Amino acid sequence: MDAASPGPLSRSGHLVRRFLASLWPGGPSEASEAWARSHLLTGESALWGRMSGPDRRHAVAVARRVDNALDHPERAVLAAALLHDVGKVDSGLGTPARVVATLAAMVGGDRARSGTGRIGRYLRHPSIGSALLAEAGSESLTVAWAAEHHLSGRHWTVDPVIAGALHAADDD
Repeated sequence: MDAASPGPLSRSGHLVRRFLASLWPGGPSEASEAWARSHLLTGESALWGRMSGPDRRHAVAVARRVDNALDHPERAVLAAALLHDVGKVDSGLGTPARVVATLAAMVGGDRARSGTGRIGRYLRHPSIGSALLAEAGSESLTVAWAAEHHLSGRHWTVDPVIAGALHAADDD
C-alpha cells in the first residue's frame, strides 16, 4: 500500500468479509478448481497448489468476476486474478495471525512491513508474489499485477481497463 491508497478503515468491509470467508475450511469446488487450473501455466499451477483453500476460493471468485467484467479476457489476466495473493504462501500464517498482521499494518505501517518475520513477509506479499510468479515463468502482466494490486491506480503499469477490472473484482 502507498500513501495514496485508501485508508484501512475504507477497506474494513472487505477485510471483514475475507475474514469470515477464511473461517470456512476447504478450497473451491472441484469444478472451480479445474476451471482455475485451466488458466494457469505449469509453474503457476504449482504455486496455486500451495495457496490455502480459503485463498483459492477467494481467487476463483475474483477471477470469475474479472472474466465476466472483461468478457473472457486473455489467460494472463485470469492468471493475475487467480494468483494476485500468491505471495501470502511465503508467510505460512493462518487466519488468526493474518488478523494480527493486518492490525499491525494499520498501526505500524511501513515499520510492520519491513519486519523480517512471518508478519513482515505476509505484509510484503505483493512483492514476494511477484517474484514467485516471475520465477515460475508467468507473463509480465500477471507478475506486475501481483506486485501492484495494493497500489493506487496512478502507480499501476497494467493496462488501466484491465487493472480497473482486477481491482474492482478483488475489492468486493
